[in-house]
Amino acid sequence: MRTIAFGLLLCIVCAAQTTETTGASSKDTGAEDRLLLPHNFVRGYVDFEVAPPHNEVDLGLCDPPKSPLFIAGCAAYARYTWSGYVELQPFGRTPLKHLFLFAAPKLFGGDNIPNVRYTASPSLILLEETLGMGATLPHQFELRLTSHRCQLLGPYTSKSTPLTFRPDGPYGLYTTVGVRWYFGGYGRAGAH
Repeated sequence: MRTIAFGLLLCIVCAAQTTETTGASSKDTGAEDRLLLPHNFVRGYVDFEVAPPHNEVDLGLCDPPKSPLFIAGCAAYARYTWSGYVELQPFGRTPLKHLFLFAAPKLFGGDNIPNVRYTASPSLILLEETLGMGATLPHQFELRLTSHRCQLLGPYTSKSTPLTFRPDGPYGLYTTVGVRWYFGGYGRAGAH
C-alpha cells in the first residue's frame, strides 16, 4: 500500500511540474481560485436501464433452467439496472487539484427465470460497488486506484440461498491500479 501511495505522490509531483503556469496578477480571484470545493468539484451521472423479456441480464448466479445443475427457485436474472458515477475533485489549487475520488455503484433488480417466468418485479439481486481515487496526469492521462466488490441482496443474502457464492458476491473483492487515457474531446480532454 505504501508503494501505491508513493506512486500517486510521485505522479502528482510530476503533474504539478509539467502544468502550465499563468500570471496570477492577470487573474481575478473567483470560485476557481478557491483551495477547497472549487466550482464544479462534483461531476457525474445516473442511469436507469430496462431489459425486455427474453433478454434479462444474466449475473452468473444461476444455471440455465434446462441445465442439469439448475436449482429450482433461482430467479437471479435482472430486468432493471440502476447505476451512476460520482467524481469529487475537492481541491482547486496547489498540486492537490490533480487528486480526485470516485464511486460507481450499480444495482440489479428482477425476479425472472428465462423461458419459464417473466415478471416486472424490481426485487433487488446484486449491488456492485466501485470506489477509488486517482490523479490526473499530463496529456489527458489518469492514474486510478480502484476497489471493486459485489454484495448479494434480497433473498440471496440468507444462508439458505441455493447459491454457493461467498457473502461478497460472485466476483469477490479486488483492487486494481490502472491508467486511463481520454481522447477525442471526451472526459477531461482540453480541461487541463
